[in-house]
Amino acid sequence: MAVSPSASLPPAREIPSSFSASLRQWWATGEKASAVAEERLFRRLPFFQKALDDSPVVATSTRVVLDRPKQYLNTLSITSTRPAPSAPPPLVLMPGYGAGIGFFFQNVMALSQWAGRRGSAVYLVDWLGMGRSARVPFTIKSPRKDIPGRVQEAESFFIDSLEEWRVKMKLDKFALAGHSLGGYLSVAYALKYPDRVSKLILLSPAGVPRDPNQTTAVERELESAPHSSSSSVELASQHKVDDIRAEQVAAKPPQSRSRRLFMYLWEEGWSPFQVVRSTFFWGPMLIGKYSSRRFSGLTDEDTRDMHDYILNITLAKGSGEYCISHILSPGAHARMPLVDRMAALKIPVTFVYGDHDWMDPEGGEQSVENLRKAGNGNARSYIVNGAGHHVYLDNSTAVNQLIVRELDRP
Repeated sequence: MAVSPSASLPPAREIPSSFSASLRQWWATGEKASAVAEERLFRRLPFFQKALDDSPVVATSTRVVLDRPKQYLNTLSITSTRPAPSAPPPLVLMPGYGAGIGFFFQNVMALSQWAGRRGSAVYLVDWLGMGRSARVPFTIKSPRKDIPGRVQEAESFFIDSLEEWRVKMKLDKFALAGHSLGGYLSVAYALKYPDRVSKLILLSPAGVPRDPNQTTAVERELESAPHSSSSSVELASQHKVDDIRAEQVAAKPPQSRSRRLFMYLWEEGWSPFQVVRSTFFWGPMLIGKYSSRRFSGLTDEDTRDMHDYILNITLAKGSGEYCISHILSPGAHARMPLVDRMAALKIPVTFVYGDHDWMDPEGGEQSVENLRKAGNGNARSYIVNGAGHHVYLDNSTAVNQLIVRELDRP
């Protein structure tokens, strides 16, 4: 089902600063408001939902319906109006935990230009149970002590639906890029369906290193990375990795009572979004504080649009978010680390971290080395300056250039 374009959209709601404003926003959330909030972000594209005479691409928003009842994946398709017979495989871009494709609003123009230039396509897809995809029940049958069983079930919930989406879209092979948990799941997909992925681009991927002491607490995501207009990207060096890890250690919070409570709730299957939803009318204010603090480098208009979008997808029915305690342990390290699994990959793999990231870039470095030892010399790790965990948004110029370069790399 496509989102119908409108002649004009209502302005994004202001970030609430009072209980009454928060109450009004909470009351107004829903599927329709969510669709409008996402459309507001993507209408920055002049070719959104309409084919211009001189545009090499057109962008359309659809629900790709899967075979299982009430399941669909929300998709933004950016396709060439002049597809080339020898075009490279399209790019499929997947968001992180609890996020949605709207987070990539500053990346779509550059990626659209790549699709137009190469006669290919770009697809932005919400994971099942997240963003604006179907919020179906998430259940795990394996007992708590069966870690491999829990991980396999949780991963399959997402990657099997992505494979079904691929079949529906009639794609033979594609380049797969994912952020954070989306990066983790992208690797899991490539391991299970190796013939369908031409290359992997992992943006601050979760679950890579095996040592939990080297991954700092998720609270660092709430801090805005120092804003930088620099588009510099550098190959990861041991010196740079050590600097980032030293910053992570310095920012690691003590084991307070609230921290212990957080770990208990995590193990019991709670999610941060469940906590926000449980505040009811106060939810928009909590999300507003997060939006203002974390995305302070954006313009006022972009921040308002992001707040409206995050508000709607966060307050939607809980679903895929409950995977987190089965895939990751408290502190965001994987129960089955990717560094021990990805040597089986035979495709190019690119790791991208921010220089103020809270994901440990050492995991990427170790993975590159493991891939090289396994005979795969097409693995690299990069550090993007002026960026934190949301590296694609904190320094979009640098990341856009890097993604395009990696897509064009043989």
